Amino acid sequence: MTGDQKDAGRDEQVRQFTVAPDDEGIRLDRWFKRHLPQVGFGTVSRWARTGQLRVDGKRARPEDRLETGQVLRVPPGGEDGGRTQRKRRELTQADLDEAEAMLIERTPSALVLNKPPGLATQGGTKTNKHVDGMLDAFAEEEEQRPRLVHRLDKDTSGVLLVARTAGSAAFFSKRFSGRSAKKIYWALVVGVPEVAEGTIDAPLAKQPGTGGEKMHVDMDEGQPARTVYRVVERAGNAAAWVELQPFTGRTHQLRVHLAAIGHPIVGDGKYGGQDAFLTGSISRKMHLHARRLIIDAPKGETIDVTAELPEHFAQSMEQLGFDITQSEAGPVASPPPERNRAEKKQAAKAHAKQYRKARRGERRGRGLASAKKPGTGKPAGRGKPAGKPPGKAGGKPRGKPGGKV
Repeated sequence: MTGDQKDAGRDEQVRQFTVAPDDEGIRLDRWFKRHLPQVGFGTVSRWARTGQLRVDGKRARPEDRLETGQVLRVPPGGEDGGRTQRKRRELTQADLDEAEAMLIERTPSALVLNKPPGLATQGGTKTNKHVDGMLDAFAEEEEQRPRLVHRLDKDTSGVLLVARTAGSAAFFSKRFSGRSAKKIYWALVVGVPEVAEGTIDAPLAKQPGTGGEKMHVDMDEGQPARTVYRVVERAGNAAAWVELQPFTGRTHQLRVHLAAIGHPIVGDGKYGGQDAFLTGSISRKMHLHARRLIIDAPKGETIDVTAELPEHFAQSMEQLGFDITQSEAGPVASPPPERNRAEKKQAAKAHAKQYRKARRGERRGRGLASAKKPGTGKPAGRGKPAGKPPGKAGGKPRGKPGGKV
């Protein structure tokens, strides 16, 4: 019997977790850092050595790679064992002020932040300033250090939830991995999708040759990925304001999905190339914002928080004539139904055809751009693939509104 089945809130119970598709291929020790950060590496290693840590009933090692659907058996406790007390980072007054400025809401179990664009969630190679490094600003002398339970891309702004205790970190991690947390994003995209509301159902995988830094649509080997979208307003045919709700949590999911249907997020050069930038005074920063988060909290209450837009996004909205009151960032009541095998096969063929057409459009656009005389002042792209409207270049949502892509 698992800890979920019998009094999931008690630490003395053995816990079981099912590996989510978003954790496919991750090392076991990295899984703990992502989902149970309060359990140190020393504890994970000790559990593995003594056979207490199991994957599908078999002994596991910290370096083992996980597969979707595997079941992890995690012993009780471990929050304090195996690691020494972490020394708190010395923060400057500027760091403290910046951290306080991000805070939207404080509850007994969580801190909700409005992460600005350009600030990484966690540290890494050549990344010294990040949200994780600023969390000591929120911990009093006798309090536990807050813990990250999910992430946002560096250039994505908006709602970021941080757990205040080890127990709440485990609770929130399960809500995110179990997809019961509702996340609503706003984005500005190049062009206007022909279908105003729909579902993008396109599996994603790491793009070969990029060292895992980029994702792409892979109908054969990709992990399932579904995004519901709605066009809130449009600025002629140049751009649209889109509301998004992911029902899976793939890396760069929203960015890849929107680029795949021919409407990259404004400012997302990584997936949209030169076509992702609008002319005029519209900012070249990425326009993707985690607007709202709705998630259950440990004591039965619900956390429902909205984050204000960053300055560049708000200015672009104003310049394009969008009325911010036109969306309440409301979640979809239930996830869209899965497609059957025949529908998936048909979608795979359609996507392959659309992708080839999009690539031809990109090459044609580059050829036209290189043929322009220097000094003309005209950019290589202004958000539309050459020769075709943006709704057709990368493949458009097929069928009726609400249909799947």
